[in-house]
Amino acid sequence: MTAAAFSFLPGTWRGPSPPPLAKGETPHAWVELDLDTDLHYATGMLVLTGSRLLGADASGWAEWPVREGVRLTLSDHAGVVALELVDAGGRLAQWRTTMAHHVGAVRLAEQFERQIQALAQGTAALAPPPACPRCHAVLPPGETSCPACDAKAPAASTGWALLRLRRFARPYRGRLVLGFVLTVLSTAATLVPPYLTMPLMDDVLIPFQNGQPINYRLAGMYLSGLLAAALVAWVLGWSRTYVLAWVSERIGADLRTTAYEHLQQLSLEYFGGKRTGDLMSRIGNETDRICVFLSLHLLDFATDVLMILMTAGILVSIDPWLALVTLLPLPFIAWLIHLVRDKLRHGFEKVDRNWAEITNVLADTIPGIRVVKAFAQEKREVARFREANDHNLVVNDRVNTVWSMFSPTVVLLTEVGLLVVWIFGIWQIANHHISVGVLAAFLAYISRFYLRLDSMSRIVSVTQKAAAGAKRIFDILDRVSSVPEPADPVPLKHVEGRIEIRDAVFRYGTRAVLRGIDLDIAPGEMIGLVGHSGSGKSTLVNLICRFYDVSQGAIKVDGVDIRSLSISEYRHNIGVVLQEPFLFFGTVAENIAYGKPDATLEEIVAAARAAHAHEFILRLPHGYDSLVGERGQALSGGERQRISIARALLIDPRILILDEATSSVDTSTEQEIQKALDNLVQGRTTIAVAHRLSTLRRADRLVVLDHGRIVEQGRHEELIAKEGAYYRLHQAQTRQLDPPGSESTWDGEEEEQA
Repeated sequence: MTAAAFSFLPGTWRGPSPPPLAKGETPHAWVELDLDTDLHYATGMLVLTGSRLLGADASGWAEWPVREGVRLTLSDHAGVVALELVDAGGRLAQWRTTMAHHVGAVRLAEQFERQIQALAQGTAALAPPPACPRCHAVLPPGETSCPACDAKAPAASTGWALLRLRRFARPYRGRLVLGFVLTVLSTAATLVPPYLTMPLMDDVLIPFQNGQPINYRLAGMYLSGLLAAALVAWVLGWSRTYVLAWVSERIGADLRTTAYEHLQQLSLEYFGGKRTGDLMSRIGNETDRICVFLSLHLLDFATDVLMILMTAGILVSIDPWLALVTLLPLPFIAWLIHLVRDKLRHGFEKVDRNWAEITNVLADTIPGIRVVKAFAQEKREVARFREANDHNLVVNDRVNTVWSMFSPTVVLLTEVGLLVVWIFGIWQIANHHISVGVLAAFLAYISRFYLRLDSMSRIVSVTQKAAAGAKRIFDILDRVSSVPEPADPVPLKHVEGRIEIRDAVFRYGTRAVLRGIDLDIAPGEMIGLVGHSGSGKSTLVNLICRFYDVSQGAIKVDGVDIRSLSISEYRHNIGVVLQEPFLFFGTVAENIAYGKPDATLEEIVAAARAAHAHEFILRLPHGYDSLVGERGQALSGGERQRISIARALLIDPRILILDEATSSVDTSTEQEIQKALDNLVQGRTTIAVAHRLSTLRRADRLVVLDHGRIVEQGRHEELIAKEGAYYRLHQAQTRQLDPPGSESTWDGEEEEQA
């Protein structure tokens, strides 16, 4: 077998040998094993071909034929995946691996089942769909690589990230062309004065030193030329700076808007792995840095390049040999730029990451300042900030060490080059090859030439900073949402609110959170979800809202799979009231009307009345125009919750989600909120999650979840009479004891990272 036949083997494979595949035999699925049957860490692998299942451990490879009557079962518990090969006579073999290889194990078990079914039907087994060799995920149609793994892979070059900005410049190409023309003309105008110094010295000043009278008319003409060139250069320079700054500001604004817009389209899965401060730094600081680069430094770079090219052309036209001496430092400077470029690029990427960490500390502590002070952790947070700041200082010092050596070295090379020009120029004059005026013009051009070389060397630093920033921006823009918009969405007309959940499975990473959920909810029915913390209640709610997509199965609303509906159109029919209501900085009226910005004041007041919020709003200093403060800190928890209920009422949703809506308030406030909720649920399909079982007694049906599965359904009285899982939960809460098997107190807050 060739090496290509074993391309599916992981780079860390340390097995006894490659799998013994026969000629023409190809693997259909495989999974790496990192545990033995005694749950000790070990190396192994399972490989499924069209006719055999091959297994490897420390002793070598074994095989089992794929035949009728054989089953490959898969289960996972406590972070361990178990695979068992069984037939009518009992267990043939078993394997264990960690959840890190869960996706590969599922894919292998599913392909094994497909092949067994094909044998039973007498048909050829279909080859499995193409999958990513790194994460085993099935590839999207037409894709040859996994978008998720590609997004995690490092970019080939940060310079490429800067080139990718051209799509943002495309709408302004007309003004960019105008700016380029103005740059060429303004650069050419600045090169006129040194050229006029040659005749001014040779035809006016040197003849005067030799005893001839000054030709004032000729001198006035040359001086007028110098003044005119300066004025033209000023007008052209101002014009090109204004035009290109105008373009760069709009490119920066478009980049910020596009990045933020794309961020809003990403699923909650993306935000679960990101820090707020890091995202704020990318959209704020990085786009601003790119804007400054485009408006100032890139303009200077273009001017420098044009100046060097034009100056070199003029020098060659005046005296080729003297021009050759002038250009001697160029190869050495180019070599230096190449030497430090990569070091600066990696250094500035580290600086960006460390600066984002400083922003993360601020984003954590400032909103949570009440908790910091309540636990007297000010010194700890200051120490945390100092540590991040010191780390940033160390990384900056490393970058500055490289940069501090580079810039003076360029200056030294240009000074040496100027000295060489003086020596060679004096020799040329002594041998009557050039005039003093030519040498003076050369020196004037050389001073500009070397000044631009020094400026170009300095732009290496800002270019690498901008490139690092562009790379971090495109890390966001390249991310593909795990909850994609359908290519051809089904139009959503009148929503009745019927919800059907069919064999729904959801995995968060490699952890199975929900397994085989089947549930029908009738229009207008109120369902209560109960269960231990971590049983999957909030996860199921998130799937219905389509904050995440099911890993297997389907969720339908009015008979239509929600994955075929427009996300925004679908969510306009869902009202959500969360355990911790989030209010935006603004007025009470603006927060109530958040889901319906064009709502009239009468509609806002009506929603507030129905939510039992109108009375306390009128007691505020400015009524509905009162500011709620950042995150609603100017209001109590119960007041924030009632504004949240009014916000849900205003959009008149057909489906209502209540996720622990009363768990964090006192009893009297809960009664007020409960009255508001009674108004809210009328005529709507309602799914309520609550720890306090008393709040769910009005539910038409209770659904009990345990370890990601539905274990019981029914009304409160029916479930109590069964004395099953719900009965034990009810008894535990009544006695204020933990139910058997619970990992946290029933009064605690559920933390489910779906």
